[in-house]
Amino acid sequence: MIVIVSIGKVLPTDRYSRQIRFAPFGAEGQRRLSAAHVAILGCGALGTFQAAALARAGVGRLKILDRDVIEWSNLQRQWLFDEEDAREQRPKAGAAAVQIAKFNSEVRVEALAVDVNAANIEDLLEDVDLILDATDNFETRFLINDYSIERGVPWIYGAAVGSYGLAFPVLPGIGPCLRCIYPEAPKGAQPTCETAGVLNTITSLVAAWQTALATKLLVSGAESLPLQLSTFDSWEFTTRQVKISADPACSCCQGRRFDFLDGRVRAPISLCGRNAVQIHERMAILDLEALEQQLTGLGILRRNEFALRFSPNEQFELTIFPDGRAIIKGTQDIGIARSLYSRYVGR
Repeated sequence: MIVIVSIGKVLPTDRYSRQIRFAPFGAEGQRRLSAAHVAILGCGALGTFQAAALARAGVGRLKILDRDVIEWSNLQRQWLFDEEDAREQRPKAGAAAVQIAKFNSEVRVEALAVDVNAANIEDLLEDVDLILDATDNFETRFLINDYSIERGVPWIYGAAVGSYGLAFPVLPGIGPCLRCIYPEAPKGAQPTCETAGVLNTITSLVAAWQTALATKLLVSGAESLPLQLSTFDSWEFTTRQVKISADPACSCCQGRRFDFLDGRVRAPISLCGRNAVQIHERMAILDLEALEQQLTGLGILRRNEFALRFSPNEQFELTIFPDGRAIIKGTQDIGIARSLYSRYVGR
Protein backbone atom coordinates (compact mmCIF):
# COMPACT_ATOMS: atom_id res chain seq x y z
CA MET A 1 0.00 0.00 0.00
CA ILE A 2 1.29 3.47 -0.87
CA VAL A 3 1.35 5.79 2.11
CA ILE A 4 1.98 9.46 2.69
CA VAL A 5 4.01 10.34 5.76
CA SER A 6 3.14 13.70 7.27
CA ILE A 7 4.27 15.03 10.67
CA GLY A 8 4.65 11.55 12.12
CA LYS A 9 1.35 10.21 10.76
CA VAL A 10 0.93 7.46 8.16
CA LEU A 11 -2.11 8.12 6.02
CA PRO A 12 -3.47 5.81 3.30
CA THR A 13 -4.21 7.24 -0.11
CA ASP A 14 -7.81 7.04 -1.31
CA ARG A 15 -8.68 3.43 -0.49
CA TYR A 16 -11.28 3.22 -3.25
CA SER A 17 -9.15 4.65 -6.07
CA ARG A 18 -8.77 1.38 -7.97
CA GLN A 19 -12.47 0.73 -8.31
CA ILE A 20 -13.14 4.39 -9.09
CA ARG A 21 -10.66 4.09 -11.97
CA PHE A 22 -12.91 1.39 -13.45
CA ALA A 23 -14.91 3.58 -15.87
CA PRO A 24 -18.37 1.97 -15.47
CA PHE A 25 -18.03 2.46 -11.70
CA GLY A 26 -16.35 5.84 -11.36
CA ALA A 27 -16.66 8.48 -8.67
CA GLU A 28 -20.45 8.58 -8.97
CA GLY A 29 -20.63 4.84 -8.39
CA GLN A 30 -18.55 5.24 -5.25
CA ARG A 31 -20.85 7.97 -4.02
CA ARG A 32 -23.89 5.76 -4.53
CA LEU A 33 -22.26 2.79 -2.85
CA SER A 34 -21.20 4.91 0.10
CA ALA A 35 -24.80 6.09 0.53
CA ALA A 36 -26.27 2.57 0.48
CA HIS A 37 -27.61 0.50 3.37
CA VAL A 38 -27.37 -3.25 2.87
CA ALA A 39 -28.68 -6.04 5.10
CA ILE A 40 -26.97 -9.43 5.13
CA LEU A 41 -29.12 -12.23 6.56
CA GLY A 42 -26.80 -14.94 7.79
CA CYS A 43 -23.12 -14.60 8.60
CA GLY A 44 -21.61 -17.90 7.58
CA ALA A 45 -19.66 -18.80 4.45
CA LEU A 46 -21.72 -16.57 2.13
CA GLY A 47 -22.38 -13.77 4.59
CA THR A 48 -18.81 -13.27 5.79
CA PHE A 49 -17.55 -13.00 2.22
CA GLN A 50 -20.35 -10.59 1.28
CA ALA A 51 -19.76 -8.42 4.35
CA ALA A 52 -15.99 -8.31 3.88
CA ALA A 53 -16.21 -7.50 0.17
CA LEU A 54 -18.85 -4.78 0.54
CA ALA A 55 -17.07 -3.22 3.51
CA ARG A 56 -13.76 -3.12 1.66
CA ALA A 57 -15.53 -1.56 -1.33
CA GLY A 58 -16.93 1.18 0.93
CA VAL A 59 -20.63 0.48 1.33
CA GLY A 60 -22.09 3.08 3.69
CA ARG A 61 -24.00 0.89 6.13
CA LEU A 62 -24.15 -2.84 6.79
CA LYS A 63 -26.70 -4.61 8.93
CA ILE A 64 -25.57 -8.14 9.75
CA LEU A 65 -28.17 -10.52 11.20
CA ASP A 66 -27.29 -14.02 12.40
CA ARG A 67 -28.59 -16.30 15.15
CA ASP A 68 -25.56 -18.57 15.52
CA VAL A 69 -22.17 -18.80 17.21
CA ILE A 70 -18.79 -19.68 15.72
CA GLU A 71 -17.61 -23.30 15.69
CA TRP A 72 -14.31 -24.86 14.60
CA SER A 73 -15.84 -26.32 11.44
CA ASN A 74 -16.77 -22.78 10.32
CA LEU A 75 -13.14 -21.71 9.93
CA GLN A 76 -12.69 -23.72 6.73
CA ARG A 77 -14.92 -21.35 4.75
CA GLN A 78 -16.07 -18.38 6.87
CA TRP A 79 -13.66 -15.58 6.15
CA LEU A 80 -14.04 -13.12 9.03
CA PHE A 81 -13.40 -15.51 11.94
CA ASP A 82 -10.31 -16.92 13.64
CA GLU A 83 -9.41 -19.63 16.15
CA GLU A 84 -10.01 -17.42 19.16
CA ASP A 85 -13.55 -16.73 17.92
CA ALA A 86 -14.18 -20.49 17.73
CA ARG A 87 -12.68 -21.16 21.17
CA GLU A 88 -14.89 -18.50 22.72
CA GLN A 89 -17.93 -19.47 20.59
CA ARG A 90 -18.57 -15.82 19.84
CA PRO A 91 -21.76 -14.74 18.07
CA LYS A 92 -21.07 -14.59 14.35
CA ALA A 93 -22.61 -11.18 13.70
CA GLY A 94 -20.66 -9.44 16.46
CA ALA A 95 -17.36 -11.11 15.59
CA ALA A 96 -17.78 -10.08 11.96
CA ALA A 97 -18.37 -6.46 12.97
CA VAL A 98 -15.18 -6.46 15.06
CA GLN A 99 -13.12 -7.69 12.12
CA ILE A 100 -14.68 -5.23 9.65
CA ALA A 101 -13.80 -2.32 11.94
CA LYS A 102 -10.14 -3.34 11.69
CA PHE A 103 -9.93 -2.86 7.92
CA ASN A 104 -12.58 -0.20 7.27
CA SER A 105 -13.71 1.82 10.25
CA GLU A 106 -15.64 4.16 7.93
CA VAL A 107 -18.39 1.60 7.37
CA ARG A 108 -21.26 1.75 9.84
CA VAL A 109 -21.97 -1.83 10.92
CA GLU A 110 -24.98 -2.89 12.96
CA ALA A 111 -24.61 -6.48 14.11
CA LEU A 112 -27.50 -8.31 15.74
CA ALA A 113 -27.56 -11.87 17.10
CA VAL A 114 -31.18 -12.48 16.19
CA ASP A 115 -33.46 -15.01 14.53
CA VAL A 116 -35.28 -13.25 11.69
CA ASN A 117 -38.95 -14.19 11.60
CA ALA A 118 -42.35 -12.83 10.60
CA ALA A 119 -42.70 -10.96 13.90
CA ASN A 120 -39.51 -8.91 13.58
CA ILE A 121 -38.52 -8.76 9.91
CA GLU A 122 -40.26 -5.44 9.25
CA ASP A 123 -38.52 -3.72 12.16
CA LEU A 124 -35.15 -5.21 11.24
CA LEU A 125 -35.25 -4.36 7.53
CA GLU A 126 -37.45 -1.29 7.30
CA ASP A 127 -34.72 1.13 6.11
CA VAL A 128 -32.44 -1.04 3.96
CA ASP A 129 -31.90 -0.61 0.21
CA LEU A 130 -30.94 -4.20 -0.55
CA ILE A 131 -31.02 -7.62 1.14
CA LEU A 132 -28.37 -10.28 0.61
CA ASP A 133 -29.34 -13.86 1.35
CA ALA A 134 -26.80 -15.92 3.29
CA THR A 135 -29.34 -18.06 5.12
CA ASP A 136 -29.60 -21.84 5.27
CA ASN A 137 -33.29 -22.68 4.85
CA PHE A 138 -36.21 -22.06 2.53
CA GLU A 139 -38.58 -20.84 5.23
CA THR A 140 -36.42 -17.79 5.89
CA ARG A 141 -35.84 -17.25 2.17
CA PHE A 142 -39.57 -17.35 1.48
CA LEU A 143 -40.05 -14.86 4.31
CA ILE A 144 -37.42 -12.55 2.76
CA ASN A 145 -39.14 -13.00 -0.60
CA ASP A 146 -42.52 -12.00 0.85
CA TYR A 147 -41.01 -8.92 2.48
CA SER A 148 -39.16 -8.00 -0.70
CA ILE A 149 -42.21 -8.17 -2.94
CA GLU A 150 -44.55 -6.51 -0.44
CA ARG A 151 -42.14 -3.64 0.30
CA GLY A 152 -40.43 -3.35 -3.09
CA VAL A 153 -36.93 -3.98 -1.70
CA PRO A 154 -34.65 -6.08 -3.95
CA TRP A 155 -32.83 -9.12 -2.62
CA ILE A 156 -30.27 -11.58 -3.97
CA TYR A 157 -30.76 -15.28 -3.34
CA GLY A 158 -27.75 -17.58 -2.99
CA ALA A 159 -27.05 -21.11 -1.81
CA ALA A 160 -24.22 -23.64 -1.84
CA VAL A 161 -23.60 -27.21 -0.72
CA GLY A 162 -21.01 -29.75 -1.79
CA SER A 163 -19.41 -28.22 -4.88
CA TYR A 164 -22.66 -26.81 -6.30
CA GLY A 165 -24.16 -23.36 -5.85
CA LEU A 166 -26.55 -20.86 -7.37
CA ALA A 167 -27.52 -17.21 -7.27
CA PHE A 168 -30.50 -15.19 -8.45
CA PRO A 169 -31.56 -11.53 -8.07
CA VAL A 170 -35.15 -10.78 -7.09
CA LEU A 171 -36.14 -7.34 -8.39
CA PRO A 172 -39.69 -6.36 -7.38
CA GLY A 173 -41.68 -4.80 -10.21
CA ILE A 174 -39.06 -5.81 -12.77
CA GLY A 175 -38.69 -9.58 -12.74
CA PRO A 176 -39.73 -12.88 -11.16
CA CYS A 177 -39.49 -13.72 -7.48
CA LEU A 178 -38.09 -16.79 -5.74
CA ARG A 179 -41.49 -18.50 -5.67
CA CYS A 180 -41.68 -18.28 -9.45
CA ILE A 181 -38.78 -20.75 -9.36
CA TYR A 182 -39.72 -22.63 -6.18
CA PRO A 183 -43.48 -22.43 -5.55
CA GLU A 184 -42.90 -24.67 -2.53
CA ALA A 185 -39.86 -25.67 -0.52
CA PRO A 186 -38.17 -28.87 -1.77
CA LYS A 187 -39.79 -31.91 -0.20
CA GLY A 188 -38.04 -34.13 2.30
CA ALA A 189 -34.63 -33.86 3.92
CA GLN A 190 -32.16 -31.81 1.90
CA PRO A 191 -28.35 -32.08 1.77
CA THR A 192 -26.61 -29.64 4.10
CA CYS A 193 -23.01 -28.66 4.74
CA GLU A 194 -23.02 -30.99 7.76
CA THR A 195 -24.37 -34.00 5.88
CA ALA A 196 -22.99 -33.54 2.36
CA GLY A 197 -19.96 -31.35 3.02
CA VAL A 198 -19.05 -28.14 1.22
CA LEU A 199 -16.01 -26.68 -0.52
CA ASN A 200 -14.91 -23.15 0.32
CA THR A 201 -14.40 -22.54 -3.38
CA ILE A 202 -18.13 -22.82 -4.14
CA THR A 203 -19.24 -20.68 -1.20
CA SER A 204 -16.73 -18.00 -2.23
CA LEU A 205 -17.84 -18.19 -5.85
CA VAL A 206 -21.54 -17.84 -5.02
CA ALA A 207 -20.93 -15.05 -2.51
CA ALA A 208 -18.72 -13.18 -4.98
CA TRP A 209 -21.43 -13.45 -7.64
CA GLN A 210 -24.05 -12.19 -5.19
CA THR A 211 -21.78 -9.30 -4.20
CA ALA A 212 -21.15 -8.45 -7.85
CA LEU A 213 -24.90 -8.33 -8.46
CA ALA A 214 -25.34 -6.20 -5.33
CA THR A 215 -22.60 -3.77 -6.34
CA LYS A 216 -23.94 -3.26 -9.84
CA LEU A 217 -27.49 -2.84 -8.55
CA LEU A 218 -26.42 -0.16 -6.07
CA VAL A 219 -24.25 1.63 -8.63
CA SER A 220 -26.25 1.25 -11.86
CA GLY A 221 -29.79 0.39 -10.74
CA ALA A 222 -31.87 -2.77 -10.63
CA GLU A 223 -32.63 -2.57 -14.36
CA SER A 224 -28.96 -3.25 -15.11
CA LEU A 225 -29.08 -6.80 -13.72
CA PRO A 226 -29.78 -9.93 -15.78
CA LEU A 227 -32.97 -11.80 -14.92
CA GLN A 228 -31.28 -15.16 -14.80
CA LEU A 229 -30.53 -18.00 -12.43
CA SER A 230 -26.80 -18.68 -12.35
CA THR A 231 -25.48 -22.09 -11.28
CA PHE A 232 -21.91 -23.18 -10.63
CA ASP A 233 -19.96 -26.31 -9.84
CA SER A 234 -16.45 -25.65 -8.54
CA TRP A 235 -15.42 -29.31 -8.79
CA GLU A 236 -16.69 -30.09 -12.27
CA PHE A 237 -15.94 -26.54 -13.50
CA THR A 238 -19.35 -25.95 -15.03
CA THR A 239 -21.50 -22.83 -15.08
CA ARG A 240 -24.95 -22.18 -16.44
CA GLN A 241 -27.19 -19.17 -16.81
CA VAL A 242 -30.92 -19.67 -17.29
CA LYS A 243 -33.26 -16.78 -18.09
CA ILE A 244 -36.23 -16.71 -15.73
CA SER A 245 -39.61 -15.10 -16.35
CA ALA A 246 -42.35 -14.34 -13.85
CA ASP A 247 -44.83 -17.17 -13.37
CA PRO A 248 -48.36 -15.85 -14.03
CA ALA A 249 -49.61 -18.29 -11.39
CA CYS A 250 -47.12 -17.20 -8.71
CA SER A 251 -49.02 -16.70 -5.47
CA CYS A 252 -46.51 -14.13 -4.22
CA CYS A 253 -45.40 -11.63 -6.88
CA GLN A 254 -48.52 -12.06 -9.04
CA GLY A 255 -51.18 -13.02 -6.52
CA ARG A 256 -49.80 -10.71 -3.79
CA ARG A 257 -50.28 -13.43 -1.17
CA PHE A 258 -47.65 -13.27 1.58
CA ASP A 259 -48.15 -16.45 3.59
CA PHE A 260 -44.79 -16.29 5.36
CA LEU A 261 -44.87 -12.58 6.13
CA ASP A 262 -48.49 -12.69 7.31
CA GLY A 263 -47.81 -15.60 9.65
CA ARG A 264 -50.02 -18.13 7.90
CA VAL A 265 -47.09 -20.55 8.02
CA ARG A 266 -46.74 -22.21 11.42
CA ALA A 267 -43.92 -20.88 13.57
CA PRO A 268 -41.71 -22.84 15.95
CA ILE A 269 -42.94 -22.92 19.56
CA SER A 270 -41.09 -23.35 22.84
CA LEU A 271 -42.50 -26.25 24.86
CA CYS A 272 -43.19 -24.92 28.33
CA GLY A 273 -41.23 -26.63 31.09
CA ARG A 274 -39.50 -29.06 28.73
CA ASN A 275 -36.43 -27.09 27.58
CA ALA A 276 -37.41 -27.92 24.02
CA VAL A 277 -38.67 -26.29 20.84
CA GLN A 278 -41.08 -27.81 18.33
CA ILE A 279 -40.40 -27.09 14.65
CA HIS A 280 -43.33 -27.64 12.30
CA GLU A 281 -43.39 -24.70 9.93
CA ARG A 282 -44.34 -26.67 6.82
CA MET A 283 -45.62 -30.12 5.97
CA ALA A 284 -42.71 -32.04 4.44
CA ILE A 285 -42.85 -35.83 4.22
CA LEU A 286 -39.50 -37.25 5.29
CA ASP A 287 -37.94 -40.61 4.53
CA LEU A 288 -36.55 -41.39 7.97
CA GLU A 289 -34.46 -44.30 6.69
CA ALA A 290 -32.76 -42.06 4.13
CA LEU A 291 -32.29 -39.33 6.74
CA GLU A 292 -30.70 -41.87 9.09
CA GLN A 293 -28.17 -42.77 6.39
CA GLN A 294 -27.50 -39.09 5.78
CA LEU A 295 -26.78 -38.47 9.48
CA THR A 296 -24.71 -41.60 10.08
CA GLY A 297 -21.38 -40.72 11.65
CA LEU A 298 -22.52 -37.30 12.87
CA GLY A 299 -23.89 -38.37 16.25
CA ILE A 300 -26.00 -40.94 18.09
CA LEU A 301 -28.94 -42.29 16.06
CA ARG A 302 -32.03 -44.30 17.02
CA ARG A 303 -34.94 -44.95 14.67
CA ASN A 304 -38.26 -46.74 14.75
CA GLU A 305 -41.31 -46.58 12.49
CA PHE A 306 -42.58 -43.48 14.24
CA ALA A 307 -39.56 -41.19 14.61
CA LEU A 308 -35.81 -40.74 14.31
CA ARG A 309 -33.82 -39.55 17.32
CA PHE A 310 -30.48 -37.88 16.68
CA SER A 311 -28.02 -36.41 19.19
CA PRO A 312 -25.16 -34.48 17.57
CA ASN A 313 -23.63 -33.90 21.01
CA GLU A 314 -24.45 -34.21 24.71
CA GLN A 315 -26.43 -30.96 24.76
CA PHE A 316 -29.05 -31.43 22.05
CA GLU A 317 -31.39 -34.16 20.85
CA LEU A 318 -33.60 -33.94 17.77
CA THR A 319 -36.69 -36.14 17.53
CA ILE A 320 -37.76 -36.01 13.89
CA PHE A 321 -41.13 -37.27 12.63
CA PRO A 322 -42.17 -38.43 9.13
CA ASP A 323 -44.32 -35.33 8.55
CA GLY A 324 -41.30 -33.03 8.95
CA ARG A 325 -42.08 -32.05 12.53
CA ALA A 326 -39.21 -32.10 15.01
CA ILE A 327 -38.74 -31.55 18.72
CA ILE A 328 -35.34 -30.13 19.59
CA LYS A 329 -34.41 -30.80 23.21
CA GLY A 330 -31.73 -28.87 25.06
CA THR A 331 -32.86 -25.32 24.31
CA GLN A 332 -35.83 -22.97 24.48
CA ASP A 333 -34.17 -20.59 22.04
CA ILE A 334 -36.11 -20.73 18.77
CA GLY A 335 -33.12 -19.42 16.81
CA ILE A 336 -30.88 -22.23 18.02
CA ALA A 337 -33.62 -24.78 17.28
CA ARG A 338 -34.06 -23.46 13.74
CA SER A 339 -30.31 -23.60 13.21
CA LEU A 340 -30.08 -27.22 14.35
CA TYR A 341 -33.04 -28.25 12.18
CA SER A 342 -31.60 -26.52 9.11
CA ARG A 343 -28.16 -27.96 9.76
CA TYR A 344 -29.19 -31.60 10.04
CA VAL A 345 -32.51 -31.93 8.23
CA GLY A 346 -32.15 -29.19 5.66
CA ARG A 347 -34.78 -27.10 3.91
